[in-house]
This record gives sequence, structure tokens and C-alpha cells, in this order.
Amino acid sequence: MKVLLLDGHPDEARLTTHLLDCYAAALPASAEVTRVAVRRLAFTPVLRPGYRQRTAWEPDIAKLAEVLDACDHLVVAFPMWWGAEPAELKGLIDRLFLPKFTFAYHVGDPWWDKLMQGRSADLIVTMDTPPFVLRWYHGNPVIRRWKGQILGFCGFAPVRTLSLGPVGENTPPRNIARWEARVAKLARSIRQQAPDKKQPRLAAFLGEAISP
Repeated sequence: MKVLLLDGHPDEARLTTHLLDCYAAALPASAEVTRVAVRRLAFTPVLRPGYRQRTAWEPDIAKLAEVLDACDHLVVAFPMWWGAEPAELKGLIDRLFLPKFTFAYHVGDPWWDKLMQGRSADLIVTMDTPPFVLRWYHGNPVIRRWKGQILGFCGFAPVRTLSLGPVGENTPPRNIARWEARVAKLARSIRQQAPDKKQPRLAAFLGEAISP
């Protein structure tokens, strides 16, 4: 199994990095793991022309696209700031999750193809807000958006989510042992909904011929 761990915190050695350490340690020895920290990528996070024209990928984005295309399972971890992910991570999604690579709109109807089918995903979000407050008072917007409008929209299934908080000012957080156990449990229980549907998409997106 090929696993891509994506660290969305813009700073080094933070809680998300530690939680991904725990996740990686709990994976089976046979797993082929690639770790990428968004903060270390050199790219412009703004998709200025939108989808009107294709913006060339920087080398770091091109390499990440190869790993994403090949992966069986994606793990994204980030802190929730102002109800959303940090700006660099949002910019990465704008630049990387493009039409005809991760999804494809139909012509003549409102539907689309989920080109990342056959791959599964886990989302780990840390926050100062107590998770039950985020869920019941705010409607869980960041979790719902990532699960339904980003990862699920592109075909990742299942998309499992883990909201961890409140982080507060304690280092490490008061509930860290419990959170570490929950993260490890996720790593030990990965399953794809339909692994037979996984297809490489990058070559076609780049306009290259795909060998039979």
C-alpha cells in the first residue's frame, strides 16, 4: 500500500507533525510511505486564471502530483485557523486538484467523474475549538467541506475524519495520549472502498500517451 502523508502546518515541529509521526509509526511495515510538508514546497498558492487556462506546475507540485496519482491512501493533517485550513494548504489544493486530473466535469449535464476513485483518505484536524462546539454550534463546516467538497468530490472513499481539540496553550496538549491512540487506530484500519477502480490519471492530464 502506498500512503501519502501531507502536513499542512506552515511551521516546523508542531502538533500536526507529531500526529503524523504517530500515524506513520502505526502503519504496517509493508506500507510505502511518502511524507510531504506543504511549508517546504516552492510554489505560488494563487490560481490566478482559475480554470480558464492551465497554469504550469512548479517542480515541487509536479512531484507531488506523481505521488498523489500513485497513492492508495492519502492523509491530510492541519490546524484549523478561522474555521479553515492554513492559506498555503488551501492554495495547494487550488493548484493541484485540477479538472481532468482529480475530477472531470461532464459536458451537457451537471455531474462529474471522480477521478481519484480507488483511493481512500484520512483527515486529521487540530483546533482550539472543542470539536462538539464545532459540530453542534457551527455545523462542522471545515470537516464537511473537506469530506464532501474536496476529497469526496474527487472520489476518495472512505474519507474518515478526526477532529482533535481543544489544543489550547498546553504543550503537549492535555489529551495528547488519547489523541495519539486515536491516530494510531486510524493507521491500523485503512481500507479502500473500491481499490479495483484506482486508475492512473496524471499521464492523461499532462497529455502524454498511456501505455496499455
